[in-house]
Amino acid sequence: MEENLPDDLANLSELDEKTLLEVLTGRFTHSHVYTYIGDILVAINPFKYLSIYEKEVSERYKCHEKRSLPPHIFAVADRAYQSMLGRLAAGPKNQCIVISGESGAGKTESTKLLLRHIMELCKANSQLEQQILQVNPLLEAFGNTQTVMNDNSSRFGKYIQLRFQNSSVRGAKINEYLLEKSRVVHQEEGEQNFHIFYFMLAGISCEDKEIYGLLDPTHYRYLNGRFGQEDVVQSWRVKYAKVCNAMDMVGFEEQEKVDMMTILAGILSLGNITFETTDNDVLNVCEGLHGWLKATADQFGVQEEDLLKSLTCTTSMTRGEAIQRLHNQQQAEDARDSIAKLAYGRVFGWIVSKINEQLAPRVDRDVELREIGILDIFGFENFAVNRFEQLCINLANEQLQYFFNHHIFLMEQNEYKEEGITWETITYKDNKPILHLFLTKPIGILSLLDEQSTFPQATDRDFVDKLNSKFKAAPNFEVVRNHTPLFTIVHYAGKVQYNASGFLEKNRDTIPANIRELFINSVTPLLSVLFAATISRTGTLMPRKAKFQVADDNFNSTRKQSVGSQFKHSLAVLIEKMFAASPHFVRCIKPNRSKRPDQLDSELVMDQLRYNGLLETIRIRRDGFSWRPTFREFAERYTILLLKPDLPANKESCMSILDNTELSGWKCGSSRLFFKYRHQEELAHLLERLGRAALVIQKNYHAWICRRKYLALAALRRQAKREREEKERQQLVQEMKRRLEVEQENLRPESLPVPSPRMMPQPKPRSGPGSITKAPQLAPVPFPRSKLFEASPFDNELNEKVHLDVSQVLQTIDEERIKEKRLKKTNTIRWFKETQVRKLTRDGSFPSWFHGMISRRQAEDLLIDKPLGCFLVRVGQSREGYILTYRGANRCRHYMIEMQTNGKYVIRGEDRAHSSVIGLIQYHAHVGIKPFLELLTVPCGQMCEQESDYEELKALTSSASVEKSSVSAEEADQEMGTELNKVHLQMQRLFLPPGQNSSPEHHKPPVLKRISDRRRLVEATEMEREDHASRPFPRLYSSIRLAMREIQQHVQQSQDQIEVSSNKPLTSWKRTDA
Repeated sequence: MEENLPDDLANLSELDEKTLLEVLTGRFTHSHVYTYIGDILVAINPFKYLSIYEKEVSERYKCHEKRSLPPHIFAVADRAYQSMLGRLAAGPKNQCIVISGESGAGKTESTKLLLRHIMELCKANSQLEQQILQVNPLLEAFGNTQTVMNDNSSRFGKYIQLRFQNSSVRGAKINEYLLEKSRVVHQEEGEQNFHIFYFMLAGISCEDKEIYGLLDPTHYRYLNGRFGQEDVVQSWRVKYAKVCNAMDMVGFEEQEKVDMMTILAGILSLGNITFETTDNDVLNVCEGLHGWLKATADQFGVQEEDLLKSLTCTTSMTRGEAIQRLHNQQQAEDARDSIAKLAYGRVFGWIVSKINEQLAPRVDRDVELREIGILDIFGFENFAVNRFEQLCINLANEQLQYFFNHHIFLMEQNEYKEEGITWETITYKDNKPILHLFLTKPIGILSLLDEQSTFPQATDRDFVDKLNSKFKAAPNFEVVRNHTPLFTIVHYAGKVQYNASGFLEKNRDTIPANIRELFINSVTPLLSVLFAATISRTGTLMPRKAKFQVADDNFNSTRKQSVGSQFKHSLAVLIEKMFAASPHFVRCIKPNRSKRPDQLDSELVMDQLRYNGLLETIRIRRDGFSWRPTFREFAERYTILLLKPDLPANKESCMSILDNTELSGWKCGSSRLFFKYRHQEELAHLLERLGRAALVIQKNYHAWICRRKYLALAALRRQAKREREEKERQQLVQEMKRRLEVEQENLRPESLPVPSPRMMPQPKPRSGPGSITKAPQLAPVPFPRSKLFEASPFDNELNEKVHLDVSQVLQTIDEERIKEKRLKKTNTIRWFKETQVRKLTRDGSFPSWFHGMISRRQAEDLLIDKPLGCFLVRVGQSREGYILTYRGANRCRHYMIEMQTNGKYVIRGEDRAHSSVIGLIQYHAHVGIKPFLELLTVPCGQMCEQESDYEELKALTSSASVEKSSVSAEEADQEMGTELNKVHLQMQRLFLPPGQNSSPEHHKPPVLKRISDRRRLVEATEMEREDHASRPFPRLYSSIRLAMREIQQHVQQSQDQIEVSSNKPLTSWKRTDA
């Protein structure tokens, strides 16, 4: 049965709905959730974990041939990456991957898998890849929620742009679209608020809850008084830890995180403020809820009176005079909810802006970057009650469907007609009239909505009446006769009835001037930045670094844009980007509505296949020509297949190239060629085979050249050796002759002494007659660090002249390198002294595994006889950071420890950030370092023979130890011995204060020697206190604590009164307003 299930639906001999459904059902039953339609991927959500996403599978899909492996989402990522580099049929070009499907079809998971595989393909051992991968869990926490259709539904759209230089990723940018802010204040039955509120309340410790001003989750109206079961809460704790780690990895500062969490806590507190009218018709906070007002004001960093005033009245300027309009109860609650939605929307926009700032490409502007875009946008939605958000979401899906139809059907079939290709036209469901219904000016739905939004007295019923009068004859619009403002749109995926209640207010999304001014003057810096920011035409938040005057900004001019106008403009920009790139399509299918694995609802799947037009897509992919290069493009790319240079880029050259291949099924038009989707891989295979042949030729040519050079050098060395041996032989003969003459002279008989004439004394020669002239000895070649620089046995056999010539040539270069190396080392030492000493010391001493600034060779020498798992940490000699040296099974491994801009430490390539190096070491003592999962077991002490007997690294804290530490430096030197370890010398030089002698006989470095006076002991204690006090807190932390105590006392009193009166347990907060 499985053999009759083709993995490419374009190969089906019989093409009808029944056959299509049978094939997809059969493949889904065998857990084959991916199926091709030519170059389009159909993905059915399995609703369970599958082993096809393991790393081993990912490795197989790197630079693979399509026919060699089954369909997979990894294959789409690989094809987009290779196409971006120009390794497939076409040259280098920007790519985009469009993921579409209804809510719950698996788009978000597909996006994460695509990102993961692309980062594996371009892996360059940089931290940027891990930062990009951490973006998704961060955005999911703040932008996803649980709905009746999906447990992890995206309530915003995103377009991820990955920027590449050659084959390495250099940066990324996130474009977000239309966050559903209304979910903050209202959720339908069976739905939840955004994930981050539940993660935060489950994962924050009791101490931190007191800091931020958080109580039991059931107290909050915006959460409907509900929370999760214990197993769900436990999973939320784990996810909150991942969110915090993601923020650390991306580069969020600690104070920014604290301010953001405080704002979120303030949003929850704000929801508990309700109002009542007093006897004097004055609006006031309900009795017993003043604590929530005070807590909210403190969490937002504003005055309690100012916040209450902004909720209960509106201030406007008329002819220079401030006029206050008091709110009724409903208006005050609307103002409360508006502030909550606005604050959350600004926080989300700031997170996206911060991510883009941290991931921006750090290259010169003139460097050309290629791009792969991944579109993960909300799926088509049809709920029991569909509101303004569903209208915008379904409009976005209409745009995507039009893009698909235009690229697959319209553009392709138009080119067949223009080029004279015989073709039977395939009809498809064109949704262009629906787009005209929404977007046409000045009578489109969005234009009429903007028009009505400008009238302060207009109502939602007026808007619906205007739609009914304008579009009652339109085929895609249906009038609904009801007292509720309803209307129906016939979308490409079916009819959807919309409830227009709240359309005008959501489209306006205005901020009263008094509220904006209130939050700009907040003592919480982040909140001030959020409300001082401007909004672009596409609705993107653009924060400003400093506070500014309200009258001097262009906020009012940009804020006049309605939400509908911003969304329409952002969609236009998105479609423009997609049309400028080569698209790859992933069509996600939802198998059932109950979200259960191994169940496929044939009717539901068939509906999705119909409105996605997959039957027509299969037909055009089977019979059509998806790749249509011009003659010039094809000739410039494939001339090399003829092995003829300077071939003209015309039709005849293209025919010659194709005649030289075995391709079949292609056609030639008047200005371009027409190929099936499979032809791209066949031509790429031919180029790859030619490339391998070229590599073989290059390899042999380089081998021949290198052998010639080697033989010539060997001949010179042999000649030099012979000349040296001949010279030594001649010197030996001369020496033998001289010795023989001396012996003969000594054998002569002694004669009577004859007085010699008196002469002037002559200077004595430097060497006596018996001295022997020695040949110059060259320094031995050091043991190589790498086989690439391994010395040969002939390196010391060159004559002196050659050696001196080489030394003179390299002398200048060596001096410059030494100078640069010394400068880097000095800067690193300064960095360590100024920023790291305090973080690395505990109780005034360094950990036993810290060895200061030693070289790679010294670190390996220290670990050479240590057991498996032994490790040490050293300071980098040429960069700011640390290096972890680990004793592996066969060799030592060196892991780079980077310090990020937010002060967090991370091992390059790891996905977890740490607040300190000590915390990093403790974590990896239990969790292995990737990719070999190596555990840090035994710390390497300061001396090679024994564990950490290096007294200079220990700061004694007890008074007795302080007294003992009065031993003089000379006595300490005698204890250490005359031969000091290299590690010790390096640590001395590292911490030596400026201007002191580095000789161990003079003064020992004050940080390394035993602390000899109480002043340094006091300083160490003060440093520890400062570290504890440096933890960031909310600006009004003490006021928040007082407000929380007041709330808790009121809650306790209410519980006591209810128990006394009715002996019934206190019910949780329940929503009373719609």
